[in-house]
Amino acid sequence: MSTIGILLAIPEPYGGELRARRRAYGDPQAEIVPMHVTLLPPTEVDPAAAAQIEGHLAAIAARGRPFSMRLRGTGTFRPVSQVVFLRVERGLLECIELEAQVRAGVLERGLQFPYHPHVTIAHDLGDAALDVAQADLAGYEAEFEISGFGLYELQPDGMWRAVRTFPFPSVVRAAA
Repeated sequence: MSTIGILLAIPEPYGGELRARRRAYGDPQAEIVPMHVTLLPPTEVDPAAAAQIEGHLAAIAARGRPFSMRLRGTGTFRPVSQVVFLRVERGLLECIELEAQVRAGVLERGLQFPYHPHVTIAHDLGDAALDVAQADLAGYEAEFEISGFGLYELQPDGMWRAVRTFPFPSVVRAAA
């Protein structure tokens, strides 16, 4: 078995900036997980299903379109889960639609919690560190284009690495 995840990567310079902040809060996940919005949480799959999974994801990407995402302010899942996150203010519906498509067919699975698009900035650090992260990024805002999603695999060294990206078709805008 292998463990995969499907992610909307946060592009540079925002991804690197947020990763540095997460590292500064003392979160060891900053070293092994890229900054992202999850479409499919860590899921064990049979490596023999790789071609079927990639076909499923390619079909979803082919139907998709680039969209704007705006991250703005922080939230938390405490006390249920020791997580502080950035809120997805724009692009929320696109994330929800993509997640539903990804978590179907060959990748159908239940979830521990209802899907809530977000970018984790601190996880399992204790209340004081989580409070610092939540206050520090309360005024954070970034806007960027999402042009596709990625298939990531958990490596034996504990790192998550991109296996393949699935770009959305470009949208050609008519001249005015």
